[in-house]
Amino acid sequence: MIRSINGMTAADTERRPPRLVEPTVAASLARALLDLAVAKGAGRALLLSRSGIEEGMLEAADSRIPLDRYAALMRAGQALSGDSALALHFGEAFDIAELSVVGLMGRSVGSAAEGLPLLNRYARLVVDVETEGGERYRLEREGERCWIVDARRNPNAFPEITESSFARMAAMGMRFFPGARHFSEVHFTHDEPAYREEYERIFGVPLVFGSRRNAFLLADGWDRLSYQMQPRYALDIFTAHADGLLERLDRAATLGARVEALLAAALPGRRAGAAAVAAELGLTEQTLYRRLKAEGTTFERIADGLRHRLAVRCLCEEQLSAKETAYRLGFSDPAAFSRAFKRWTGRGPSAFRGGSG
Repeated sequence: MIRSINGMTAADTERRPPRLVEPTVAASLARALLDLAVAKGAGRALLLSRSGIEEGMLEAADSRIPLDRYAALMRAGQALSGDSALALHFGEAFDIAELSVVGLMGRSVGSAAEGLPLLNRYARLVVDVETEGGERYRLEREGERCWIVDARRNPNAFPEITESSFARMAAMGMRFFPGARHFSEVHFTHDEPAYREEYERIFGVPLVFGSRRNAFLLADGWDRLSYQMQPRYALDIFTAHADGLLERLDRAATLGARVEALLAAALPGRRAGAAAVAAELGLTEQTLYRRLKAEGTTFERIADGLRHRLAVRCLCEEQLSAKETAYRLGFSDPAAFSRAFKRWTGRGPSAFRGGSG
């Protein structure tokens, strides 16, 4: 009988907003993959072109890249570098601490057993994908055997995520404890690839392909291993930053955030109404209103708040006139915009821009 002995609580799962946007990865992950593929002979411009990623999207380490573009980058990297095992080599080459605050947090805990709940809470900052049951990595027991299972949904649609993440874990173990045995067996749901010998070199344990789960069997004493390289107080600093990133990621996953993004793209114009937005989302207007109410907001409140923020930006940062701003925000005439702006700020557009703001 299998029983979960680690992971998020039911309350944690309930607090997470339902997924309404496409999954994403950290820009730092995509940037490192791009650099590796280039080092292996692929052309940088061609990699970016084939993946639909712009160089500017990779500048901020904590920004996000759509998962489908990351997948396109991985496939382009494999083809252009001639390295079919690129995902394995990517995981082997880069320590997670080089790519995300999540890795730095892991170096401030006292043991691997303590670090696993931390990983489950913040793994989405690296790769934000759908999972079976809420937690990404489940610790499961089968009698005396203990497994860590990757509960990512539909893993065979993009098995390179499994390859890179498992290879990274194996490489990290060898980096910190050379010669120590961390895994006893590794299972993969995808079929055996042509480059099996690279799996054997990296993992060095029995491999099972076409398994019912992506998982590795932990060696005895795994829970006593410590990767701590930093003072404990560093964890508080990293956690504060990670919590901010997690909150931002959760906000982006709400229906309200999706509605706001569609509204921003539709301004100016008549496509900014509730009917058009609902149609774009594949919902009826009634369903849209009901779901926004469940999130504690309304369509009108989102639209009003968006126009308020954009109006301030247009007037103060872009130095547009009130007439140009009214058109940009989709108002019927400048007078209607002036009335709305006075309601938002207590002052008309000219007085607001002329004052301190």
